[in-house]
Amino acid sequence: SHKKVLQAKSHNSASGLVRNVSINLTKTPYIHWSWKTAQVFDGLHEQTKKGDDYPARIYVVFSSGPFFWQTKAINYVWSSNQAIGTIWSNAYTKNARMIAIESGKQRVGTWVSETRNVRNDFIKLFHEEPGRIQAIAIMTDTDNSGTSASTWYGDIWSSSEESIPDSSR
Repeated sequence: SHKKVLQAKSHNSASGLVRNVSINLTKTPYIHWSWKTAQVFDGLHEQTKKGDDYPARIYVVFSSGPFFWQTKAINYVWSSNQAIGTIWSNAYTKNARMIAIESGKQRVGTWVSETRNVRNDFIKLFHEEPGRIQAIAIMTDTDNSGTSASTWYGDIWSSSEESIPDSSR
């Protein structure tokens, strides 16, 4: 059961919401969320600018200094066609990496719960220790491919452990 759910709709555009946060990944390296999408997209080449669209994306922004070029990001995406576990650089910026953690149509229309050790992911992707998380965003975007999407996002929260009993949320 979800306490709060946010629906994002996109038609030839991007639908997103950013929340500024400050998360210390040494203390709370895990991020948890749930999502459900109504569709994936056919025929996209997601590693190109023209195909950089995802029905569901969690965007985690890290800062290692006061300037925007010191910002790095991990995008956890529900990919339309990349295999789960595939990693690639964002087509627009080398400071953002993409990870397909869901893929294809198999779980479309179903609530899926996700947990990621963001600190470990950052070290694997950028080969350095992360700074603090400074923002988390959700995005459902179809602006490059001109398609439409509907996605629902449940609560996003951090913890010190991989699994937390429901009663503590």
